[in-house]
Amino acid sequence: MSLPSAPEGPIFLIGFMGSGKTTVGGLLAGHLGWSFADLDDLIVRSAGLTVAEIFAREGEEGFRRRETEAVRAAAAGRRSVIATGGGAACREENLVLMLASGRVVALVVSAAEAVRRIGTRSGRPLLDDSADPLAAAATLLSARQAFYARAHLKVETDHRTPDEAVSAILVGLGLAPKASEKQKRESA
Repeated sequence: MSLPSAPEGPIFLIGFMGSGKTTVGGLLAGHLGWSFADLDDLIVRSAGLTVAEIFAREGEEGFRRRETEAVRAAAAGRRSVIATGGGAACREENLVLMLASGRVVALVVSAAEAVRRIGTRSGRPLLDDSADPLAAAATLLSARQAFYARAHLKVETDHRTPDEAVSAILVGLGLAPKASEKQKRESA
């Protein structure tokens, strides 16, 4: 998939829970000198409730509605890196908007690695209510793969450090400084 032509449009990080979106997003934003936002944090601040409380009071559909509002607001931004929730890209309206307004990077993680990273009592309603979090994660990840596959760029994170993932994103999006530019800065 070709990249959109808006070089200062937002960079959306999508992918399964535990793929590193928040950690990598903060590092990427710092490297670029751009702002960073975690979509779930924006939703929590706006609602005055935790994600688990929103799910309990409004159900998943209520949370997804709030998430779509947050995606719309983020899509209008410039020079920002947005870490989305694992399901944000799985609503067609959200994914189409992200793809059109900025660059979308899918951080790829296996279900086993995701569960290892987040633990079995993660505070994530879609896994915590399961008797077998690994099986639940595998099922949920399988259902979401087709959405994640539509990203402009995919970066595997199972065997990469967050810094290595940032480097892969910069190269993949054509944002890594050219060797001559980097050498000029280092020798200055």
